[in-house]
Amino acid sequence: MSDSNITKRALAQSLKELMEVQPIEKISVGSICSQCGLNRKSFYYHFKDKYELINWIYYTEFVEKAIEKQFDTSWNLFEEMCSYFYENRDFYNKTFRVEGQNSFSEYFFSLIFSIMSAHLADIFKDEPSVDPYAEFYTDALVCAIKKWLSKKDAMLPDEFCRFVRIAVMRASREVTENPEFTL
Repeated sequence: MSDSNITKRALAQSLKELMEVQPIEKISVGSICSQCGLNRKSFYYHFKDKYELINWIYYTEFVEKAIEKQFDTSWNLFEEMCSYFYENRDFYNKTFRVEGQNSFSEYFFSLIFSIMSAHLADIFKDEPSVDPYAEFYTDALVCAIKKWLSKKDAMLPDEFCRFVRIAVMRASREVTENPEFTL
């Protein structure tokens, strides 16, 4: 492992430890560095702020591994992602509470939006743009994940994935089979 990755991992571990006892808003770059014995200059060499560090954690712990696996279906990827979130739910529940520029919520939304756009391109090829549809489904999925993780008695990941899949598939089937379907 390169020195750069060792430093990044030390900063990531430090942030995770601090988030166990403090809200992210109260954690400073200085406290992250102090926790792992590094200086602020080291932090800013690798990251512009603590939110970029959180995004890096997600990318290296989940996204890179997911890319390597090359899942058979989107549902398999979704199940793997939910399992990862569930295993790390305290950390991600706290990170999802922060909204706005550079937040994990914004970063995660952009990742899911990219995936949705690619998957929906064929379905909505007759529309002027797939973006509004991708945004709609992304909003729904991100909101569902945030709510799921925030519950003290959160369903197990496989139960949550089953719930989402059934909700999407049954609604799609109803609309497809019953053109007169109204809300």
